[in-house]
Amino acid sequence: MADNLSDTLKKLKITAVDRTEDSLDGCLDCLLQALAQNNTETSEKIQGSGILQLFASLLSPQSSCTAKVANIIAEVAKNEFMRIPCVDAGLISPLVQLLNSKDQEVLLQTGRALGNICYDSHSLQAQLINMGVIPTLVKLLGIHCQNVALTEMCLVAFGNLAELESSKEQFASTNIAEELVKLFKKQIEHDKKEMIFEVLAPLAENDAIKLQLVEAGLVECLLEIVQQKVDSDKEDDIAELKTASDLMVLLLLGDESMQKLFEGGKGNVFQRVLSWIPSNNHQLQLAGALAIANFARNDGNCIHMVENGIVEKLMDLLDRHVEDGNVTVQHAALSALRNLAIPVINKAKMLSSGVTETVLKFLKSEMPPVQFKLLGTLRMLIDAQEAAEQLGKNVKLVERLVEWCEAKDHAGVMGESNRLLSALIRHSKSKDVIKTIVQSGGIKHLVTMATSEHVIMQNEALVALALISALELGTAEKDLESAKLVQILHKLLADERSAPEIKYNSMVLICAFMGSDALYKEVQDLAFLDVVSKLRSHENKSVAQQASLTEQRLTVES
Repeated sequence: MADNLSDTLKKLKITAVDRTEDSLDGCLDCLLQALAQNNTETSEKIQGSGILQLFASLLSPQSSCTAKVANIIAEVAKNEFMRIPCVDAGLISPLVQLLNSKDQEVLLQTGRALGNICYDSHSLQAQLINMGVIPTLVKLLGIHCQNVALTEMCLVAFGNLAELESSKEQFASTNIAEELVKLFKKQIEHDKKEMIFEVLAPLAENDAIKLQLVEAGLVECLLEIVQQKVDSDKEDDIAELKTASDLMVLLLLGDESMQKLFEGGKGNVFQRVLSWIPSNNHQLQLAGALAIANFARNDGNCIHMVENGIVEKLMDLLDRHVEDGNVTVQHAALSALRNLAIPVINKAKMLSSGVTETVLKFLKSEMPPVQFKLLGTLRMLIDAQEAAEQLGKNVKLVERLVEWCEAKDHAGVMGESNRLLSALIRHSKSKDVIKTIVQSGGIKHLVTMATSEHVIMQNEALVALALISALELGTAEKDLESAKLVQILHKLLADERSAPEIKYNSMVLICAFMGSDALYKEVQDLAFLDVVSKLRSHENKSVAQQASLTEQRLTVES
């Protein structure tokens, strides 16, 4: 075979120059046969022979041998070591030109060749995108949708190219959404649907394409799949249900596509998604809760949903997942409740519905994503003094918050716990709440929070500490001392980068400390007068006034 192959390659070199089509055709058939028998060895011989360089000139739209040449390139490019030589031989440009051919076999083999050469190479795929292959392939899909092999070639190409961010804009300027939905509606087999799903998922990450897919009727297809597969226990059906419901949630992440499907809360899609929440299927419960969280991204939608009883549905869902529940469902339902609690008008309604009681059932959860959403939901709900006081006196809650304030492996949980502790004090302004937090060891965490890199968190901590100092300084004195709050305040006032509100609230605290001998002694030892007097000329009026006031107090007391 080796001798025959060498002869074939020599002959091919001659015929490629002479362009005698019959001889050329025979040589190409021999090569394809050899590749079918031993692809790697034959590819190595082809590389060694220098024949690749001649292939570029053979890829002519007019030649009857073009499909076979493209087929050989596709076969050799299955081997990783052949891909760069194919690029170096200048094969990409003539192959891209062939995508304009009318011959279906040429198109198929050309697509395979380009796909194999560019396989796993983002730089080569980006080169194809820059050469404009996306609009060409989308057009081919529309023209040749009856050709199964060509259709699959296009889908594989789309799947690879759609992974690149640079492709999304080009895809969005074509009618890809319409073509894929049309193709999807015709499919019966699971594998074929799966192929289309693999293209839809990366494309649907783009907001413009999300809207195009919604307008092309993809959502109706997805809802139909859910309806057909919901009661099936076949593996393929379960997988299809998951993919369809996940894609549905993804489409709702775009503001325009989400609002279009919400239709003022009266839309068929919104109603169907609502019906997933009481379902017995965990995947549908999850998708339903995530969809509600996505619909709840503006105040108008949130208010409408709370008025129409969505909170009760979510609470019922959470109640079904308290004991050994599904963590992803817990997380999704809590996300939805947190978003719904953002508009001021919804807070009192949600509190009276018993949301806090439902949420508190998950205090024992050891799953950080659930802890994070639980904390966020409670923090959104406690703007009202009564609610903050009720929760702030809940010893179990406060002790758990103090424990989570030390969750160094989970920055989100740690940050939210600190913010909720501070919020309980700020909104309740209650001595009992402060005593509960002091007794549970929460003061040191509020002091640490005052050194956060986030100004909003620093400020929340300082306002809470000022309330503690105004209402219960005696109770908190020792903890404030051991947490070295006075030294921290000195640093914050001396640091030019500190925001005006941080400087202002730090001085308010300094004045409050005059009611404590131990803390005031620390203030005197650190020569605060120098730092404060410099702030009298601060550009912020409130800071300058507070500096004058604080300077007077410090001077009188000393």
